[in-house]
Amino acid sequence: MRYPLFFDEVDSILLYDPLSDFLGACEEGKVEISYLDCVKQAGHSCPTVAGAYLMTVIGLKMLYGSKLPQRGDITISMKGKRSEGTVGVTGNIISFIVGANGEEGFKGIQGNFSRNNLIAYDQPMAGDVTLGRIDTNLSVSLSYDPSVIPGDQRLKPLMGKILQGKASEQERNIFKALWQERVKEILLTKMLRDKMIQVY
Repeated sequence: MRYPLFFDEVDSILLYDPLSDFLGACEEGKVEISYLDCVKQAGHSCPTVAGAYLMTVIGLKMLYGSKLPQRGDITISMKGKRSEGTVGVTGNIISFIVGANGEEGFKGIQGNFSRNNLIAYDQPMAGDVTLGRIDTNLSVSLSYDPSVIPGDQRLKPLMGKILQGKASEQERNIFKALWQERVKEILLTKMLRDKMIQVY
């Protein structure tokens, strides 16, 4: 499988997953989730997927410091409705990383390891996303603004030509490269991260 090389430059997220530990899926229950994993989950790499990943990285750092975050012990609250814009995509990525599902999630084993009813949409809050620790009741709210790193001005007209079936192979390749270049800048330009991600 070939993909943009910068995916491998993005720091992965390491968590402790008690369910994985209990069932022997991962040694010592340590689960490492990369940006590439999230791209596979979403089916694409875009500013929304990148923003969801970054908000999770920052949110978990705020909640756990140097300790390993505990997968399945984290709640997610989303300000927007699931069907509104990119809210559902953001929720799906964060849910995948922290092991927080809706009512359809894993119900647990004799009251342990449940992953259901841990994400809620259309919630009042200061930011766009709130992550909370179930064990301590600590929470952090975050918002994301990708406009801090605008896309190349050629992106929109190229996208239009591609969707209309009028683009050449060279134009399609230019579009792909420009699209992923912006995602790369969002993920790896750390000096602008404070402007993109607000913490409340």
